[in-house]
Amino acid sequence: MQKSYSQKTSEIKRQWHIVDAKDKVLGRISTEIATKLIGKNKKEYTPHIDAGDYVVVINAADIAVTGKKEEDKMYYRHSGYPGGFKKQNLAKLRSQFPERIVEKAVKNMLPKNRLQGDRMARLKVYAGSEHNHESQLGAK
Repeated sequence: MQKSYSQKTSEIKRQWHIVDAKDKVLGRISTEIATKLIGKNKKEYTPHIDAGDYVVVINAADIAVTGKKEEDKMYYRHSGYPGGFKKQNLAKLRSQFPERIVEKAVKNMLPKNRLQGDRMARLKVYAGSEHNHESQLGAK
């Protein structure tokens, strides 16, 4: 009789992946990144164990969106104070903080549970092509 496999935290082997977001569609690339952060691309995937990998995203400022999302897609936030509601479209967010576009898209694709914060901590997003993770990427 074959038993099902359940991964243990001592057996986790994390890898580093680099993703070039230049001219890639935001939603398509975000699902790939979320899958790697969760660890669903590994054969030893266990839902309650956080065995995902590190992901470095470069060229986040050059990510593509389809349709009229550049002007129509809105990002909302609230300060917690009365009248503290703020909104801005994708074009303005891209000009100020291009990394946040990818971070928000990936965060919304992750499960809303206790593991979400640890998974987001393994996501490194850079607006340009320079990053400081060369040594980790070389030692796959």
